[in-house]
Amino acid sequence: VQLQASGGGSVQPGGSLKLSCAASGFTLGYYSIGWFREAPGKEREGVSCISRTDGSTYYADSVKGRFNISRDNAKDTVYLQMNSLKSEDTAVYYCATLVWNSCALGEYDHWGQGTQVTVSS
Repeated sequence: VQLQASGGGSVQPGGSLKLSCAASGFTLGYYSIGWFREAPGKEREGVSCISRTDGSTYYADSVKGRFNISRDNAKDTVYLQMNSLKSEDTAVYYCATLVWNSCALGEYDHWGQGTQVTVSS
């Protein structure tokens, strides 16, 4: 089970980035997928999640209204569209599967290499 996050980069405040999550060895579409981020000196923060069953989406308060999670089952990819980026969004972003496929529980069990997002003027 391997997941790969990509699409990070450096942007100015107010800019946008779109992250992608792909998998090898399994089909993403069978799983709820979450995004979390890690920044130096800060606790891991769950950012967003999309349910495998009905496509329900979940967002941290810190990103609500700015980020949008979606999935393309034809491409077996999950996306995180990030708009109106702020300096506090700077972190390494990871996509992950969840324990019991539960976005509500919010516990991650498999993830791979993350992608760096840097928001700076």
